Amino acid sequence: MDQTLKGNERNGSNPDSGPSGSGLERRNVGIFAHVDAGKTTTTEHILFESGRTRSLGSVDSGTAVTDWLDIEKERGISVRAATTSFVWKGVHINLVDTPGHVDFLSEVERSLRVMDGAVLIVSAAEGVQAQTELIWGALRKLKIPTLIYVNKMDRTGVNEQALLADICKYLSPDAVPFQLPVGQEQSFTGAVDLWAALEDGLEDGTNTAVSGETLSEAAGRLKAAGIELLESLAERDEALLQRYLAGEKVPVMQWRQAAADMACSGRLFPLFYGASGKGIGVEALMDAIVDYLPGPGGDKDKELSGIVFKIERDKTMGRMAYVRLYSGAIRNRDLVLNYTQQLEEKVTQIRKVDGNKSEDLGVLEAGDIAAVCGLASVRIGDVLGSPAHIPDEARLAVPLLTVQAHWASEADYPRMVQALQELSDEDPLLDVQWMQDERELHVKVMGQIQLEMLTSLLQSRYGLRAEFGKPSVIYKETPVRAGEGYVAYLMPKPCWAILRFAIEPGPPGSGLQYDAKVRTEDLLLQYQNEVRRRVPEALSQGLYGWEVVDLKVTLIEGQHHVWHTHPLDFAVATPMGIMDGLANTGTKLLEPILNFRINVPEENAGRVMNDLVQMRGVFETPVLQGERITLTGKVPLAESMEYASQLGSLTKGRGAMVTFFAGYEECPEGFVAERQRRGVNPLDQSKYILSARKALQG
Repeated sequence: MDQTLKGNERNGSNPDSGPSGSGLERRNVGIFAHVDAGKTTTTEHILFESGRTRSLGSVDSGTAVTDWLDIEKERGISVRAATTSFVWKGVHINLVDTPGHVDFLSEVERSLRVMDGAVLIVSAAEGVQAQTELIWGALRKLKIPTLIYVNKMDRTGVNEQALLADICKYLSPDAVPFQLPVGQEQSFTGAVDLWAALEDGLEDGTNTAVSGETLSEAAGRLKAAGIELLESLAERDEALLQRYLAGEKVPVMQWRQAAADMACSGRLFPLFYGASGKGIGVEALMDAIVDYLPGPGGDKDKELSGIVFKIERDKTMGRMAYVRLYSGAIRNRDLVLNYTQQLEEKVTQIRKVDGNKSEDLGVLEAGDIAAVCGLASVRIGDVLGSPAHIPDEARLAVPLLTVQAHWASEADYPRMVQALQELSDEDPLLDVQWMQDERELHVKVMGQIQLEMLTSLLQSRYGLRAEFGKPSVIYKETPVRAGEGYVAYLMPKPCWAILRFAIEPGPPGSGLQYDAKVRTEDLLLQYQNEVRRRVPEALSQGLYGWEVVDLKVTLIEGQHHVWHTHPLDFAVATPMGIMDGLANTGTKLLEPILNFRINVPEENAGRVMNDLVQMRGVFETPVLQGERITLTGKVPLAESMEYASQLGSLTKGRGAMVTFFAGYEECPEGFVAERQRRGVNPLDQSKYILSARKALQG
């Protein structure tokens, strides 16, 4: 209790007063990292130190505030992004604890979009890992100001200088330490704030002295670190550089303000050290969130502009849409425009959620995040109000596997359909495909852990026992050559739709590019818009049943009839015209490719390189580090799905393999992978028309 009161006195908050923080300055911050780097442990210590919680939650004991799903408690990992909030030094901070496992990258992707600042946690024990690099790339793409927190500094084998070199190499040379660690491994006791040391003149090394080091040596180390910090700032600010070189004594507060400006604009990334499991370094990190990350901006009196980044279902409140508001305000019982779907819905309640607890706020204002209830039709990614203030998104998650769901009994079939469709609302990348004629359900996933999470959710939330088939790789198709597709949908009356498409291969990774070069006199704009809307859907299944990508489709001819044409005629005609075009261009298969990094003992390197060649992998010149070899390169997913576990057996647990998605590349010549088509093939035009018009007999 004393600790809790101490925390309350520090930040001036009352844990019973709720997290609304009305009238306070705000921060919206996401915590990101590779799995097991300590995100949730750090979050729990932040909540405790701030006085938000009365006792310290634990990942290992299943009492963490932000890990409350059954599978999270069982596995000790985060599988869903969880929002919480606290007040620190007069600032209201919305904190999003994101999953670290690659299987739940879609949660990270959606959270990134609504953050004004980020804390990237790097484990001192493992260093910069694959997912850390992936998230860093997304943070930089979105230009999100970021603090780097090196956790687990108390672990055996930690080398501060080697860690810093890796961070500068794999993340950014603009990562600048604002602290000097004291002690190593088990003797790590914390870190000295270099700004405080600069204020004191960098002369006293008492607080930095470690075993076997004299006070003068400690003072020298501290002085070197302080000078390095100032020089790092001077290198990035011309005016400061000139004053520094001229020998002018610049006040420490001016240096610190320059550092804050650089951090908030993403030109510099302050780096801090800690051991969250022992509570070391957490307070300094909380101070840094306040000092070096920007506020959200936005005007509550301007037009409404917000985005839905997460959907959950509550037993009492039903469907809850997590909204980040960039402008305007939403109040209970407001009628809100869903810009994406062009419909209006009434808000019943606005709730601030902490793990599995929530409270009614009554109002959500610009710059804040909350769960909005009552929006029955809302989906992830929907824009509320105006899209004018919504930032871009960074695509990270690409499901590469598909599995078929199986249910325990025939009575469970309709319930399973509904349950998986609801879960697909919460994670659109599941992209549940219901093949009604075949009575099959297929789901896209990132990996095995996600399948375990789905199985657990289906059991705990819906009481359904589900099993999933063996995962198979998701291939894609792309045109072989340029060609045209034509359709004249004139029978059976009444109907009239004539279309001609030019289809051309596009550059790898270009997706779909669409254009129309048809006069409105020949084809009314409303009909052209219907065609544009239907083209992506028509390309969802190509000649082999896979999505068709990396192509340009141009509508070059179109005709309607004054009397006989109905807008839905073009919904029927477009897939027939597109498939006719693909039959003329032909398609080739593309397969997912992974980047890999393998680290193994030197004696295993030859066998591993041979394995990689057998898997059609390509790799760069091996790098020798002591008695270990590091290999980096690319390998097809289909050939390497089980190799990480095989590598463990081969090296008796001493080898490690990390992978992340690199893109799609052309399959070897002669390779065929067909997928069962959903519905009638538009190439069989007569049967397809009957099916589209609901006239096909069973």
